[in-house]
Amino acid sequence: MIEQSRIHLLNPRLANQIAAGEVVERPSSVAKELLENCLDAGASRIEVDVEQGGIKLLRIRDDGCGIDQDDLPLALARHATSKITELEDLEGVMSLGFRGEALASISSVSRLTLTSRTASADKAWQVEAEGRDMQARIQPAAHPVGTTVEVRDLFFNTPARRKFLRTEKTEFDHLHEVVKRMALTRFDVAFHLKHNGKTVLNLHPATDDIAKARRVGEICGHAFLEQAMPIDVERNGLRLWGWVGLPTFSRSQADLQHFYVNGRTVRDKLVAHAVRQAYRDVMYGQRHPAFVLFLELDPITVDVNVHPTKHEVRFRENRSVHDFLYSTLHRSLADVRPEDQLAPAVMPTVAPQVSGLAAGEFGPQAEMSLAKNLLEQPVATPLTPRGSFNNGTWRPQPQLQTQAGFSAEQQGAYQNFVAPLPESNPQDADIPPLGYALAQLKGIYILSENAQGLVLVDMHAAHERIMYERLKVAMDQEGLRAQPLLVPETIALSEREVDCAEEHGQWFTKLGFEVQRLGPESLAIRQIPALLKQAQAADLLRAVISDLLEFGTSDKIQAHLNELLGTMACHGAVRANRRLTIAEMNALLRDMETTERSGQCNHGRPTWTQMGMDDLDKLFLRGR
Repeated sequence: MIEQSRIHLLNPRLANQIAAGEVVERPSSVAKELLENCLDAGASRIEVDVEQGGIKLLRIRDDGCGIDQDDLPLALARHATSKITELEDLEGVMSLGFRGEALASISSVSRLTLTSRTASADKAWQVEAEGRDMQARIQPAAHPVGTTVEVRDLFFNTPARRKFLRTEKTEFDHLHEVVKRMALTRFDVAFHLKHNGKTVLNLHPATDDIAKARRVGEICGHAFLEQAMPIDVERNGLRLWGWVGLPTFSRSQADLQHFYVNGRTVRDKLVAHAVRQAYRDVMYGQRHPAFVLFLELDPITVDVNVHPTKHEVRFRENRSVHDFLYSTLHRSLADVRPEDQLAPAVMPTVAPQVSGLAAGEFGPQAEMSLAKNLLEQPVATPLTPRGSFNNGTWRPQPQLQTQAGFSAEQQGAYQNFVAPLPESNPQDADIPPLGYALAQLKGIYILSENAQGLVLVDMHAAHERIMYERLKVAMDQEGLRAQPLLVPETIALSEREVDCAEEHGQWFTKLGFEVQRLGPESLAIRQIPALLKQAQAADLLRAVISDLLEFGTSDKIQAHLNELLGTMACHGAVRANRRLTIAEMNALLRDMETTERSGQCNHGRPTWTQMGMDDLDKLFLRGR
């Protein structure tokens, strides 16, 4: 039998070391806490010196407001802070740090020296503390206005914790990532990072849009900036701005995702769900999007005091924040056109305008019928280019005749399905983004010439996206046809889940479902969308209710419907080895330029790619 010990107070050293387990995991977590203090102190320049990945030494200097001599001992004490005074202050926290635990926790597991000077002081003062006794020693020192915190021999007195540290390179990589994340949240602050005496990061203040974009490129890579779309949207007290990576710049890991809430870097499930939904229709396989996004909202509506490391937040209005993030990103991605992808990467001062998609006059049956007729057309004879560029002007050539039996009506089928070419003289018109078709390669790819060089188009993938988008619009306009179940399906749920389904009853009805409460913990499905008659309705409903409880919204029903429409579009799209005339190819290119998300097929793969003259010159070693 275990003998019960008496209740006693923990000594300050042990209490601080326990607290250190929450906020001090490795050198990078020390850097995060200290950098937050620098920014809260109003620093305009921050220097970070690191040795052996931060294990031997981590020194951070800023030019902020500094700390008064009398406050230095308190700076290393628990529950001491200058950032809040009353409980009400927690309802609108704008500072990055406010708990007052970090310095006390860090000093309990390292040899810490803090040197600081305020603008009104004639000299600086220094306080030292080591984990073994926690007694602060204060003495005068030489230091400019600002603060330097020096952390040596991390975990020197807790060998068990030190064993969990990784290699020097791994620890520095984590620390480097923290500094980069901080540099993205404050463009007005200069950041300098050295490792073992070598400069790794040297970022100057960015005061205008071009300088901000340049910093994003230096941190996230210029390839990201070239493949990113700047956004800035404000609605109902919420503002989202930053850079959103195009679907073609997807990643195998979620390693290039920076999201900030009122300047605080967060990893939030609600945010991740909204972003995943927005990219769902254009992301290939298990790829991950890249983005640098800043959400600004009233601090009263967000609780940042939900986790010791402050990586998580809680929104007061989960549903409205989720809907705002999803709708903003969804519309911004939908509105990307070929000309946007061909334009040089710049940071506009206004948000991109989102335009609606012209639905045409085709319903789903008409779309499928037209596609079927297109598939049954006889194959035309091989084609040669009907024009060329001369001094930037398109010179059309006489049209070639196809083989006998290929009627004018058949030749015009595709033109009737997509937008026809303008009647104006192309010599007087600007060259369109995707240019003019030259030929077809192996019955699969369209070769086109535009102002930049050569465009390659996967004709099936492009046509598939065009049909898919039109089917979605047609479904939205004509509505969902519901199908009553001959025998209603009863499912057992928790009372909380049934309450949720009842609360969102109108939403289910809009999507073609009819659900009825049978008891405290049972639900009956009486009607489902006709398109989902083969789906497992009970499993789908459970998944939807789970989303509604966690995020306040769900897209699983719409995802199933879109999947079916995508299958219809895939089967109806023009097939490989189907020869198109030059006019048909040009009509497809023009339609791609006006169709939402035309840069990716329904499965998220690219539909076209650009090869500039520089790329072609490199292939043939021209200019060498």
